[in-house]
Amino acid sequence: MKEKLEQMKAEVLAKISAAVSLEELNEVRVTHLGKKGALTELLKGMKDVAPEDRPKVGQLVNEARSEIEAALEKAKGNMERSLREARMKMEVIDVTLPAKKNMVGHRHPNTIALEEVYRIFVGMGYEVVEGPEVEKDYYNFEALNIPADHPAKDEQDTFYINGDILLRTQTSSIQVHEMEKGKLPIRMIAPGRVFRADEVDATHSPSFHQIEGLVIDKNITFADLKGTLAEFARELFGEDTKVKFRPHHFPFTEPSAEVDVSCFKCGGEGCRFCKGSGWIEILGCGIVHPHVLEMSGIDPEEYTGFAFGVGLERIALLKYEIDDMRLLYENDIRFLKQF
Repeated sequence: MKEKLEQMKAEVLAKISAAVSLEELNEVRVTHLGKKGALTELLKGMKDVAPEDRPKVGQLVNEARSEIEAALEKAKGNMERSLREARMKMEVIDVTLPAKKNMVGHRHPNTIALEEVYRIFVGMGYEVVEGPEVEKDYYNFEALNIPADHPAKDEQDTFYINGDILLRTQTSSIQVHEMEKGKLPIRMIAPGRVFRADEVDATHSPSFHQIEGLVIDKNITFADLKGTLAEFARELFGEDTKVKFRPHHFPFTEPSAEVDVSCFKCGGEGCRFCKGSGWIEILGCGIVHPHVLEMSGIDPEEYTGFAFGVGLERIALLKYEIDDMRLLYENDIRFLKQF
């Protein structure tokens, strides 16, 4: 019995020494010290030991158990200490290393361009006004002198929610809301997102931004419009910028015009940026149609006004020489961090 006990103890201590993980140590504990372990089975054989030898054999068994348990605890402590040291080495912080640079966000090109427009027009005494993106057909079309049979009302161009409700196609609808308030004179710009059923390409998107401007007062003439837009162009593109007005047609203004600015890249001499013409189209404008004033409750015999509209993305594309509108919305950090 004594020889068998010594042999088993030696085998267990050897397994403990060879264990390389806490899981292996636990397996040794269960195999040899558990309820069905080898040492327990050995104790069951005590009935075959002579009665006078049982106390001595029992003492030997207890000593073996104590020695094995002590070896297990020591091995477990050594392993846990080694694991802690390894983890601490992995988590060590070298305070002499340079700090990681924080990634700080900044304004989007559209936001930069919009704030520049705000600065210019607020400096002229204009008010910034906002309105709903979901609009009634009346405010988006009819009140702007666009009748029911006008091509712009075709569902291919407009996102209709139902027969009378739509996603606004222009921020001109905000101007109608302001005119209906009857608080004159009016000097306002209306920036905001608009929606049109366009295919996505380098110059078109189903969702983009417009900035509409409106002035209503007594004795407003086309000369006031020209002077305002000329000052706007100089502030935005440079002091030497010139403007050119070309006759055009818009249902809500009469007369109407499209405005070109001299190419700020080549100074009007002609280059790739202006396609050799020396001029770049930037916006549409005109004198507010008398019928538009009447529908909003303003007497066209007493008051006149002008309106203009420019695409915010167009300003950003021109000002920062971006050749594809899609770059503004793809969230490519390599592109955006240039601004």
